[in-house]
Order: sequence, then C-alpha cells, then structure tokens
Amino acid sequence: MRSRRDFFTGAAALVGAGLVSRAGAATLPEAPIMSSAATQPPPPPPNGRPYNPVVTLNGWSLPWRMNNGVKEFHLIAEPVVREIAPGMKANLWGYNGQSPGPTIEVVEGDRVRIFVTNRLPEHTSIHWHGQRLPNGMDGVTGLTQPGIQPGKTFVYEFVARRPGTFMYHPHADEMVQMAMGMMGFWVTHPRNPAQHRVDRDFVFLLNAYDIDPGSYTPRVNEMLNFNLWTFNSRAFPGIDTMNVRRNDRVRIRVGNLTMTNHPIHVHGHEFEVTGTDGGWTRPESRWPEVTTDVAVGQMRAIEFIADEPGDWAFHCHKSHHTMNAMGHDVPNLIGVDHRGVAEKIARLVPDYMVMGDKGGSMGDMEMPLPDNTLPMMTGQGPFGGVEMGGMFTVLKVRKDQKPGDYSDPGWYRHPPGTLAYEWKGEPPAALRKQDAGGQSMPAANAPEVEVTVRKPTGHQGHH
Repeated sequence: MRSRRDFFTGAAALVGAGLVSRAGAATLPEAPIMSSAATQPPPPPPNGRPYNPVVTLNGWSLPWRMNNGVKEFHLIAEPVVREIAPGMKANLWGYNGQSPGPTIEVVEGDRVRIFVTNRLPEHTSIHWHGQRLPNGMDGVTGLTQPGIQPGKTFVYEFVARRPGTFMYHPHADEMVQMAMGMMGFWVTHPRNPAQHRVDRDFVFLLNAYDIDPGSYTPRVNEMLNFNLWTFNSRAFPGIDTMNVRRNDRVRIRVGNLTMTNHPIHVHGHEFEVTGTDGGWTRPESRWPEVTTDVAVGQMRAIEFIADEPGDWAFHCHKSHHTMNAMGHDVPNLIGVDHRGVAEKIARLVPDYMVMGDKGGSMGDMEMPLPDNTLPMMTGQGPFGGVEMGGMFTVLKVRKDQKPGDYSDPGWYRHPPGTLAYEWKGEPPAALRKQDAGGQSMPAANAPEVEVTVRKPTGHQGHH
C-alpha cells in the first residue's frame, strides 16, 4: 500500500493509518492507493472501537483518520489497471488504485465521513448498498444528489447503524461504471467484538467482465454474455487460496454485483448461512448446506468449522463460471472423428488443434493464445491440471499451521490410505458401440426404440 503522494513521486515507503492523520483536520484525509493485487494481511484497528478485521481476498482494507470522533475515509474514483491473473491485465475503473476498491471496515455506532473525489471522465456517485442512512446520503444520481462531476469531491456522512455485510457501487451511468469494475466491500463490525467472533473472516465480491481476447478494456454494453467470471476481479489460478487452521471457525462473506446468480459450493464441509442482506440470521433459522445461491445484488455470510484437513475446492457451481475468456462459441464435436479433417487443416495452419472430439478437457493442452487473455480452464495442482478458471479457489485446512500464521502451506500431503487410486484388475468388456460416435454412442446391447410422434388435435382446453 502506498500513499498517493508516494505513488506519484516513486517513493517506496509504506503508509499506515497512523500517518494519515498528519494530513490535518482542516484538509482532505490522505487517500492511500494499492498497487498490488495480492491479498494484504488484515491490519488491527489503530484507534477507535476494537474489532476483528476481515481478510479481503486479493484485496485490502482502507485506512482512516479520526477527526473529533468521526472516522474519515477518502475514496478516489479513477481509471486503474487490474491484473485479472498473471498474463492478463485490464483497463478498469475503480477506487484508490484497484478494482474492486478497498474494503471499508467500521464498527456499529461509528459516525463515518467518506470523501469521494472523482477522477473519471464522467460524473459518478456512490450508493452504500444495504445501509440505513439519511436519504440524501444514498448516492442515487438525479434522485438523492447531483452527480459528482470530474475533478469534484463530495462528502457522505452517516452513522453505521447496524452490523453486517454491505457493498458500495455507483448509481450513475451504472451499466458502464459497474461493467468497468466500480465496486467495493463494506463490513460493519458489532459493537461487542466477542459477538459473532470467528477465527478467519474472508470477504470478496463476485464480478464479471466481457473482455475480448487481445483487448484490455471491457465491453460496457454487455448485458448477460460475460466471458470472465471473477472473485474480486481475479480469475483462477490468479485467485489466492483461503488458508485456515484445522478447527478454525471460518466465515466467508460474498457480495454479488454480477448480472446473474451464483450457487457457491464448498467441498468437504457443511456450512450455515449466518448473514444475509438484512443482517445476522437467528441460530434457530439456520440449517446445513454445501451450496448456497447468491442472487444479484445480494450479500451472504456462511460459517463452518474447518475440521477436515485437505485442499478443498471452493467455486461457483455454474460450470461456465469456472471458465475464462475462450469459453464462448466453441462447437460441440464430441463423438465426431475428425482426424482426417484436422490433418488437412494442419497442412495449411500448422498450429491448428482439434478441440473436444472426446470432451472439452484442456488441462494438458498447450496452444497459442491471443495477447492478454487467459486459457479457458487452467491451473496446476499436485496431480496435474486442475482444469478450472474464473470463480474458483482452494480452501486449505491444516492442523499443523502455527497460530497466527496463515501463509500458504503448499499442497496437502494425504495420509496413507486416504487417496483415490487406480484399480489394476482386468478391464470390463466394452459395453458401447465403437462405430460412428465411439464411446459417446448408445450401449451395444440397447434395444432399438422407435419413437412415434403424435400431433395433438383440437384445442383440448388450451388457449
């Protein structure tokens, strides 16, 4: 993290929240920026009410200054360059050097003042999604305030009235500004730090982009057909893992600012939904799940005891959301023997590669890619290609992780007798026809079925 002044002068000094107060009460608070897309360790609160900080996956929390009991933050809306994953960057709009912007952490009852400076080429605003606040602070351009014009700074001020999980995003030209990545996370901690306490508290936003291979800027007029599905604007394998100690109580907070729902699935553990848009759920209203659907504009908090050691997959269960930019418009050639065709095309195009005559597996394929894009499904694990991309990461549960050390422990070492293995006996006889479509065709001994279609006559009561 660097101060904006350091960023422009090239100085390398780190800037903490304590130094922000040197800006003085009569001036704007400092607006630190983040130049890295790596997960930043959660800093303890330097002043104000105590709380247990969250871990923003591939992100950071925004420092503040205290001014006569008011917690002051400074967000700068501006063009940024976000690394979606190693090998691909995108020209986005965001806040304080990154997209999503930094997580804002406050405590129930805090009076909060947020300065918002606009360095975009058009007007903007910020809506504090889910907050109880005065109507004039709700950030809807044209309805509750005029737009913040380029070069201008607006001030939002309200009391964080209830603890929970929230987001912030523009309500100004929002189809463009959301498609360009303008969003951030907000957590209001309970007044009592012991309430809802967990050992690890992760937060991230679900977001999506439409960036053509070879280009750098999202298509902003896309409505549904996005091709990059991300956690905090990072695509697997560029997403950091979530590292926990065995028997930690783990919370994962998710906000959805895409244009579709996402069934979020955890392997190896059951969890309970403990927080929704409306706040914390009562204990008697919770039940065990392994997947929870997060609809458009919703926030969810799930919790579980990480009591099963291993490397557990964590992902959106819509399979095309665990793919990257090349997942569109690929024809289905399963069962088609096109070896002869491929040979002829290869004489004209040496790099031509047959895709998907037996399936779409691409984990071991090496093929040339256009500039600035990502393979459809990639990422290497201890046993080879993971064949995932987009909204996917790994929950790493370890019993020998030292207290307070949540660095990446590497791949899991399976105890003897706990790893799936290959059966070495005689293979079974082929049960499917091998002509035409090969293994994708029906079973060899399947009876012939004749289908008769009978067209309905008359209306039979239908209109």
